[in-house]
Amino acid sequence: MATAAHTLTPEEASAHPAPEAIVVRFAGDSGDGMQLTGGQFTLSTALAGNDLATFPDFPAEIRAPQGTLFGVSAFQINFGSAQIDTAGDQPDVLVAMNPAALKTNVDALKPGGLIIADEGEFGQRNLDKAKYAANPLEDGSLAKWQLLKLNISQLTLDAVKPFGLGNKEALRCKNMWTLGLALWMFDRDRQPLVDWLKAKFAKAPDLAEANIAALNAGHAYGETAELGAMGISQRQVAAAPAEPGLYRTVTGAESISLGLVAGAQLAGLPMFFGGYPITPASAILHTLSRYKEYNVTTFQAEDEIAAVASALGSAYAGSLGVTCSSGPGIALKTEAIGLAIMTELPLVIVNAQRGGPSTGLPTKTEQSDLYQAVYGRNGDSPIPVIAARSAADCFDVAIEAVRIATQYMTPVMLLTDGYLQNAAEPWKVPDMSTYEPFPVRFHTEVPPEGEKFQPYGRDNKLKRPWVKPGTPGLLHRIGGIEKAQGSGNIDYSPANHQAMTDIRRDKVLGIEIPDQAVEQGQAGGKLVVVGWGSTYGPIAQAVRRARARGHDVSHVHIRHIWPLPSNLGDLLASYEHVLVPEMNTGQLKTLLRDQYLVDAKSLAKVSGQPFRIAEIEAAIAQHIGADFDQELPPSDSQLPSPEAVNP
Repeated sequence: MATAAHTLTPEEASAHPAPEAIVVRFAGDSGDGMQLTGGQFTLSTALAGNDLATFPDFPAEIRAPQGTLFGVSAFQINFGSAQIDTAGDQPDVLVAMNPAALKTNVDALKPGGLIIADEGEFGQRNLDKAKYAANPLEDGSLAKWQLLKLNISQLTLDAVKPFGLGNKEALRCKNMWTLGLALWMFDRDRQPLVDWLKAKFAKAPDLAEANIAALNAGHAYGETAELGAMGISQRQVAAAPAEPGLYRTVTGAESISLGLVAGAQLAGLPMFFGGYPITPASAILHTLSRYKEYNVTTFQAEDEIAAVASALGSAYAGSLGVTCSSGPGIALKTEAIGLAIMTELPLVIVNAQRGGPSTGLPTKTEQSDLYQAVYGRNGDSPIPVIAARSAADCFDVAIEAVRIATQYMTPVMLLTDGYLQNAAEPWKVPDMSTYEPFPVRFHTEVPPEGEKFQPYGRDNKLKRPWVKPGTPGLLHRIGGIEKAQGSGNIDYSPANHQAMTDIRRDKVLGIEIPDQAVEQGQAGGKLVVVGWGSTYGPIAQAVRRARARGHDVSHVHIRHIWPLPSNLGDLLASYEHVLVPEMNTGQLKTLLRDQYLVDAKSLAKVSGQPFRIAEIEAAIAQHIGADFDQELPPSDSQLPSPEAVNP
C-alpha cells in the first residue's frame, strides 16, 4: 500500500481537539480495487494528521467469479482525533459496489449508519449471485440505515468518456469515483492522490487522466448534488494529538522488515533472507528485496525447506539468517529449525499466522500457531518465542528477535498474524541513536598449542562461540547428530545427550527478558485480561472502558511467550480472575495453566476475523458480575488518556 509521511510540528502536537472517530468500510469484488481505494484513503487520512488503524479483508480465491459472495474484498479504516487502537467494531459508512458486497457486510453496519451503493450493479444477474430474492435497494429491508444509491458505474463512464476507453477499462475507474466522493465527505485533499495517479500511470498518461477525471467527478458530485437534503453532510475530523516528530504509515510487514534491517545493523551483520511465497507472509520478502543498500540479500527459494536451509547456511557463514512463512510453511521448515537448534546457530523465523489447519483460511487472521511455536518440533528442542502487538510494534519486536538470536546463538520465532501483516497505522520514525547496539563478536582466537578448539564450549550465557568457516586454526565439526560437550564430536552416550539437552533448555530459559508490566491497572485485583499479539488493541480499549466505569479490571499483554517473564506467575496469582482472549481455542490459556497453575479462563475466537471491542467488554462484564447494558457507557472524553492508564 502507499505510504504517507508527515512531520508533526509542536503546534500541531499541542492541539487537543474534541475526540471523534469514524469507521468506513469499502467493499466490492476483488477486481473492484477496494484495497487500493482503502489504501489511498488511508494515505489522505494520515496526511490529515488523524490517528488511524486499518483492516484489509481479502477473499481467499485469487479471482473468484464476479459478483459472488465469496469473492468480496473489503477494506476498513477507523480514523479520528483521539487515540485509535483498532480498526473499529461497527462501520459508520459502508460503500457497497455490488449486491454481494452489501449482503456480506451490511449486518456489521451501525444502526443508522450510511450505505453508499452502486445501483448500477444491482441488476437481476448480480442479485441472483448474491442470493437476493428481491432488490434490497427497493424493498425496504435496509430501512434501519441511511441509504444513498447512486449509479456509480454510469457516472464513472460519463466522467471518463472523453478519454476513449473501452467499457471494461472505463469501469475500472469507478473505485476512483468512489474515492473522490469519500474524500469530499471527510474534507480530504485530492492533490496527493492526483500526484500518486500520475506517478503510477506515468507510462500511460491517458489512464492517469481518466482516473483523475473519475476522482474529480466523485468529489464534484458530493459538492453539487445537495446531499444535505438527504441528511448526508461533509464531516471534518481534526488531527489527533501526538508527540512532535516524523510520522509515516506502516503495515506490519513493512515494520518487521525495517526492524530486521535495523537489528542486523545493530548487530553489525549482513542479512540473508531466504523465503518462499505464502499468504500472508510474502509481503516481508517483497519489502526486504528493496533494501539491498543495507547489505540485505533476498532469495526466493524453490520451496519452504530450501528457504530455511539457505537462511541457516548463511548463519553458518556469518550472516544474520532470516526466513518467514505461515503455519503450513513453518511445518515444512520444522526439520531445518531442529538443525538450527542442534547446531546452535542464530536464525530468525517469522510466522505470519493465518487460519488453519492445512490451507485453511489463507487470507484470514488467527493466532493458532502458539503451540506450534512453543512445542512443535521433534525432541526436546526449545526456542525463544516472541509476539508483536501492533503494526508499529513489529519494528521493536523484530530488533528484539535479532538480539536474542545473535546474543544467545539460537533460532528465535517471531509471531505475527494476517491482521498485523496487512493492517496499517501511523508510526513515529524512531531515532536509532537511542537503540543500544549489540555487536556480534566472531571467535577468532586460536587455542594454545596442544589444545583443541572447543566449538561447543560455553560462556556465562551458555552460548557457544560463533566461528566463520575458514577461520585459521578453528576447524570444527558441525551437523545434526548429537554433539559431545565442548568438542562438538559425535557422541551418542546417554549421559552426554542428557547433559546437552539440559544445556539447550537452560540456555533458552536463561535468556534475559524484561519483567512483565501491567498495561492498565495495578498488580492485584479482581480481574486481569491477559493477551498476546494483535489482540492488544481491542483488549486495551475494552479495559479502558471498564475502568472508566469504575470497575477493578487490569490488562497484561505478553510479548515474550517463551521463556515467560520471571515475575509473571506471581503477577497472575495476585488477581482473583484471569481472562485470556485469543484467536484460537485457548492455547495461551493452557500454557499459563501449565506453567503457573492459575485458573485462567479462555475467550476463544476462530472466525478468521479480529476481536471486536464489544466482545471483550461482554466477557469482562460476565467475569466481574456487572451489567454494562444498564450502565451509562463512558464517552470518549471520559476515557483516561494513554498516559493515565500507562504512566
